[in-house]
Amino acid sequence: MRSVVQRVSEASVTISGEAVGRIGRGLLVLVGVEVGDSAADAEWLAGKIAQMRIFADGDGKMNLSVREIDGGVLVISQFTLLADTRKGNRPSFVRAARPAEAVPLYEHFLAVVEQQIGRPPARGVFAADMQLHLVNDGPVTIVCDSRQRE
Repeated sequence: MRSVVQRVSEASVTISGEAVGRIGRGLLVLVGVEVGDSAADAEWLAGKIAQMRIFADGDGKMNLSVREIDGGVLVISQFTLLADTRKGNRPSFVRAARPAEAVPLYEHFLAVVEQQIGRPPARGVFAADMQLHLVNDGPVTIVCDSRQRE
């Protein structure tokens, strides 16, 4: 599984003009499921993100996690994170898992995030046409990939 984690002052997702998820200070997480990913990938990635120390402590150092600041988490499924751009100008998405494989892992990821932060994350709708609105704080943007954990 691959993710892009953005520290935000606020973020929201709308579908057809209706807000379906909104957070204040916290993390916007874009997550893509790759062919062959497993529950272990979802668990590792969710744990890594929930415990990532990228919020300032009293000394201004990035030393606190989203849980420690009581921040929100907004999770958006995004298969385009698995784009292969090595050839030509049109990205290939053959590495992105199909919905039958991706949806259960996405749902498992959400459940583990909830366990890690102590409340349900806000979320988009899998495979929907979504519009994201965010204020990237810092900016801080970090890419995590469960296949690069060792």
